[in-house]
Amino acid sequence: MIKIGIIGGTGYTGVELLRLLAVHPEASLEVITSRGEAGTPVASLFPNLRGYVDLPFSDPVQADLSSCDVVFSATPNGVAMTYARDLLDAGVRLIDVAADFRIRDQELWERWYGMQHACPDLLGEAVYGLPELNREPLRGARLVANPGCYPTAISLGLLPLVEDRLVDLNTLIADAKSGVSGAGRGAKVGSLFAEVSDSLKAYAVPGHRHGPEIAQTLEQAAGTAVRLTFVPHLTPMIRGIHATLYASLLNTSIDVQHVYAERYADEPFVDVLPAGSHPDTRSVRGSNTCRIAVHRPFDDERVVVLSVIDNLVKGAAGQAVQNMNIMFGIEESHGLMHPAVLP
Repeated sequence: MIKIGIIGGTGYTGVELLRLLAVHPEASLEVITSRGEAGTPVASLFPNLRGYVDLPFSDPVQADLSSCDVVFSATPNGVAMTYARDLLDAGVRLIDVAADFRIRDQELWERWYGMQHACPDLLGEAVYGLPELNREPLRGARLVANPGCYPTAISLGLLPLVEDRLVDLNTLIADAKSGVSGAGRGAKVGSLFAEVSDSLKAYAVPGHRHGPEIAQTLEQAAGTAVRLTFVPHLTPMIRGIHATLYASLLNTSIDVQHVYAERYADEPFVDVLPAGSHPDTRSVRGSNTCRIAVHRPFDDERVVVLSVIDNLVKGAAGQAVQNMNIMFGIEESHGLMHPAVLP
């Protein structure tokens, strides 16, 4: 069994990790930390875990994380990097579900996240945890940067086009919508029911901090620079991301549907839908699946890709568990083969 610790188990990503790991056949939950809830039984805060998780939350200062095989950090940005060095030196693997290790360029990271990085020497070692791109480096990795939710939906949607440079890499567009849970569990006026219900709005149009992360991923796949216009939107739903992606083909004779079907044929958590499909976010709710549909309006050079995920599963906790499975050499789908929840 893999001994698991979770730093910060009281947010939406934390409880989603607990939900998945509590029934994982190879996982043993050992430590779950929370400063504010230390001593409180996990099931008291999250009744859905009653009968599945018997542990109380532990004070992170007193918790013995060094006895774990792997620790998931489900904390706000800037926390995982303060634990990373000690955990790695103790032989503990770390999966950061926040953003501390996603951007390899220290200056760029510090500019977008507004703080000094505590261990910039580890940025080069961290493996970006998008299995569909970095599966081999993930095997045996010590430190994994779990991708953001927007970057997961957008990168998976565009990878087949950019890997072989089938499109103009200077005119990529990502129009993406997210449910409110993507803003976290903390109390914020902007995510109150009365603020988001019956409304839809774009935000961070001049620049979102997931933008450099997406560009870094696409540039790795393409082997050259890309230019991406990324506009996120907040939608009045709890879970889900819907990304509508636009690109211009360099050769209009390419069978784009075939390109996607072939690229993801062996990927357990990417579902390329039949031509003409329109995936919706409820089709992936609670699952680790990314569903993709490809369109060629008017059969011209413009490609429109629709990519949907559950931001808390494939966009966060589920992908983190998928990464753990790969890191420890066990079946990649263990603990993750759940159908989506309908209605």
